[in-house]
Amino acid sequence: MAKTALIFGISGQDGAYLARLLLGKGYTVFGTSRDAQISSFRNLIGLDVRERIEVESVALNDFRSVLQVLKRVQPDEIYNLAGQTSVGLSFDQPVESFESISIATLNLLEAVRFLEQPVKIYSAASSECFGNTQGHRADESTPFHPKSPYAVAKAAAYWHVANYREAYNLFACSGLLFNHESPLRPERFVTRKIVATVCRIAEGSKERLELGNIDIQRDWGWAPEYVEAMWLMLQQDVPGDYVIATGETNKLEDFVQKVFLILGLDWKEHVVVNKELLRPADILISRADPEKAARKLGWRAKHKMEDVVRMMVEAECKK
Repeated sequence: MAKTALIFGISGQDGAYLARLLLGKGYTVFGTSRDAQISSFRNLIGLDVRERIEVESVALNDFRSVLQVLKRVQPDEIYNLAGQTSVGLSFDQPVESFESISIATLNLLEAVRFLEQPVKIYSAASSECFGNTQGHRADESTPFHPKSPYAVAKAAAYWHVANYREAYNLFACSGLLFNHESPLRPERFVTRKIVATVCRIAEGSKERLELGNIDIQRDWGWAPEYVEAMWLMLQQDVPGDYVIATGETNKLEDFVQKVFLILGLDWKEHVVVNKELLRPADILISRADPEKAARKLGWRAKHKMEDVVRMMVEAECKK
């Protein structure tokens, strides 16, 4: 029989790509939004899957709301991708960030435990939990040192998942995903901001690309590949946590340079460093060791940073 999946946060980048993946595997897919009646579900429409998905209005920080949707849908698999997604915004909205990530995850876990449904749970953790690792590659055993309200909330959610897995024998996994990008990113994410701005400049715009610290280093992957890793985690016999990344780290300056190079421009003529865009605390170098995912899930990233840049530029130019 076909499985049923429930995706919390289906309207975001990862939720949309995951929905498309699961539909392709024959799943019945339900998705949630805080107010499904007014949500545009733009990403689902862009991927041409909106009409194949049943949507529900759910607030994850409302326990009754979560209970109701679980009883109604009775999913085989749950993917929790909801909550605050911006590291920068979390400094301005720390309480909302913690409630929408940590408290929401706890609500979901407790609801599943209360209903005693035989369900598998994926929870979106983040590489931000690791903080600065002094240039060392982070794996599943690397200690956490979060450096933003977003990262603190994700770290707390990670430990909620681990606690419920051990205390109540829930099949619950956390994915420690490093940066993964796509054309579905909103422009407040720096990679999409860069690509969109440079494309406008290439078309004749006189604007400048304003950035903060371009010396930061990140592991950038391709989002449609990363949702497959989420699915693979829930197909295992034993639940576990996994680092998902390419294993390759590049400077933000390199990302910027590649975008301008593809469009035949010199980045130094169009980029301005704006100190107001610097965060109160930031991770300087982010490195990952995704070998556990390769060994146990059979998953490896096929696309690295240069591929991501090229595909994002191509998609932006088509618009």
